[in-house]
Amino acid sequence: MNADDSCQGGQSQRLQIARTYLKDAEILIFDESTANLDADSEYAIISILYSALKEKTVVIIAHRLSTVKDVDCIFFLEEGKITGSGTHKELLENHERYARFVQEQMIE
Repeated sequence: MNADDSCQGGQSQRLQIARTYLKDAEILIFDESTANLDADSEYAIISILYSALKEKTVVIIAHRLSTVKDVDCIFFLEEGKITGSGTHKELLENHERYARFVQEQMIE
């Protein structure tokens, strides 16, 4: 059992983000870092990411719209291929499948 095993409510994810930040790498990758969190914990972690890492290149891999809608550039993938890129607004206006994805996320 490691220290992360006893963490709850997003604490483990916060520890992982802190560890990643302290490495001071130029490029940081977060793969589904908020996938198993409730909305409040996700919001707290995304807020930390956006403020603490705003001077870094950060790649966030996510299925939740709320995780990525405010980033500088979204790459929308379908079947392993990039089918669109741009801001949330640009993709809504120019990418039919992304717009459908957004609509589906809002229903859930």
